[in-house]
Amino acid sequence: MEGVAGMDEVAKPGTMIRFSDYTKTKFFRGIDSRLEFIDSLLNEGRYGAYLILNFWGSRELTMVLLCLAGFILGTWDVGIGELSGGGDYNRRGILGGDESGFLHISDMSLILSLLSLISWASFLVLLWVSYPIMRENMVYLVIGMSFIQFGYIKAHADTPGFPADSGISGWIWIIVVNTIMMFLSVFVVRRAVIETRDIHVQRRHAHPDPRVIERAWKDHSLKTWSLAIGIWIFLLNVSFWSSTHSVAPSPGELDFSYFLVFVYLTTGVLASILLLAIIWMPEFMLGTTEKTIQSSRAREVAGEEIEGLKAEQGRCPVCNQQTLSIRDSTGVISSPCGNNDCSGKGEPGSKCGQCETKIPSRLVCGNCGSNTPVGSHFGRVEAW
Repeated sequence: MEGVAGMDEVAKPGTMIRFSDYTKTKFFRGIDSRLEFIDSLLNEGRYGAYLILNFWGSRELTMVLLCLAGFILGTWDVGIGELSGGGDYNRRGILGGDESGFLHISDMSLILSLLSLISWASFLVLLWVSYPIMRENMVYLVIGMSFIQFGYIKAHADTPGFPADSGISGWIWIIVVNTIMMFLSVFVVRRAVIETRDIHVQRRHAHPDPRVIERAWKDHSLKTWSLAIGIWIFLLNVSFWSSTHSVAPSPGELDFSYFLVFVYLTTGVLASILLLAIIWMPEFMLGTTEKTIQSSRAREVAGEEIEGLKAEQGRCPVCNQQTLSIRDSTGVISSPCGNNDCSGKGEPGSKCGQCETKIPSRLVCGNCGSNTPVGSHFGRVEAW
């Protein structure tokens, strides 16, 4: 299945507001300039909510409903009493005849459990089919989820009241599984998405005008997306702890708490929606302009040539003679200071770092004497 259209492909006039054009608030900056980063995160979060409300369709709604169904069907206990009663602790496992706990639960519990499994399987299949360039990263995130779930099961198996009365051994499991999750989500998935974004902006949005490039970087910002990964991991920990904690004690000691079940449902559903957003956003941002989302190192191992911009010396558009302007590998243009007694350089329009003189936006060619804009000294690259 082909990838969905990227942000650059749907951002036609009148169809989508770019983040650089989105209305921004400066509430925290007004309190203290050091709090400006909070405004930045909130503005990007609001923009992400705008994209979700306007570009999520029936497919995403179906996945959200499947998550909700999976949670409710898997935890429904009203009129059944399977969970609140503690079950038969002498039986365990999924298959195995007389030893199987799963096959000896009440008929209604078995039906609801199977329906819950079908809902979760359908959710994962839809994720796999709908977002092809994020498939590999989706697998890493699901593996990380499984590790966290296993960690809390193991911790409660040793100490049913975890974290109460738990020694260092119980916490070791939680620390280890969260370390694995952090590695997979931050150092694998996030790094792959960030570096693919960087390559995308450098290749697709190259332009001689540094202001256009700066706008492209703003439009492809992933700060709040990165923060969402951290929030997602926190919600997973709360959800998996509450679910395991509610059924860990033996039937004679079990004091079933519907409040814990509510916490499990609430945090679990929110975590699932966040997972969908985490996978959807890079796919929406890059779409069919990228074949896969990998880190630069992974691309090198796979033998893929990473096309990046090289530093370029400016040339006079009139006589083609080299000038003193330079465009670096990130697309930023620098030109010499307008003060003849200063040897500093900087972006056109900015202040010189040495003498505070404004860097001119036009250059006089030393060969033909023509006075032309700095941006015209570099060959134009078609921008998407």
